[in-house]
Amino acid sequence: MISCSDTRKFPEKVNFDALKHIFRLIMLYAEGIKEILENPNSLFFVLTPEEKKDFRNHVSFTKYRRNEMVFREGDKPSGFMVLVKGKVKIIKEGVGGREQIIRMSKALGVIGYRAIFAEENHIASAITLEESVIATISNEYIFGKALRNPDFSLSIIHKLARELGFSNSRTVALTQKHIRGRLAESLILLAQKYGFEHDGITLKVYISREDIANLSNMTTSNAIRTLSTFANEMLIAIDGRKIKLLDLYKLDRISKLG
Repeated sequence: MISCSDTRKFPEKVNFDALKHIFRLIMLYAEGIKEILENPNSLFFVLTPEEKKDFRNHVSFTKYRRNEMVFREGDKPSGFMVLVKGKVKIIKEGVGGREQIIRMSKALGVIGYRAIFAEENHIASAITLEESVIATISNEYIFGKALRNPDFSLSIIHKLARELGFSNSRTVALTQKHIRGRLAESLILLAQKYGFEHDGITLKVYISREDIANLSNMTTSNAIRTLSTFANEMLIAIDGRKIKLLDLYKLDRISKLG
């Protein structure tokens, strides 16, 4: 107990910024753990209570700024990555250094896991589209739980199978559809992946023209020109990096007709 006459000295100035930073890290850890283990849409929801308790000893969290590299093509995988918050694009560099967006991820999406199970280095790179938080789980934990928990193994297999099906469909679309069909499909894909703002028409992702082009397998100039055409046809409205889908039905028809 400290009395008013206590002569012990205390720091004259408390570093509140440091305390705030520590508090934010604690909250980030707690919220990240809760989201990964308790959200029904998470791969880890099927773990047993004991496995979830052990999970805390095998996970770390990293905060990334917008447009920051998470991992690079050719890197050795550092662990099983789960996107807790934010948005990430997975890109593959092609001929002449041109980028192709092969996949996009949202909260609770898993990235970089193909390399882990294939025991290979990453064949693509991951870059954040906005400020993001990513959890990295040790490979030993993932493999151990996959061997002992059939439900967890099955959830991973389902994830891999869905991604394979998506990749097959996208390959056909990007190689056989015309420019309008490819761009319409990309806009619909963004809507399905990230949803809309409260108005029900504005895409809940702010994406550059270059990224739209890389997602649609076309040059940036073609993407800009086709977006302008869609806007003139009242299919979409553009406000900087914000895109409103005004006529989803017609965009879907354009996508399907190719």
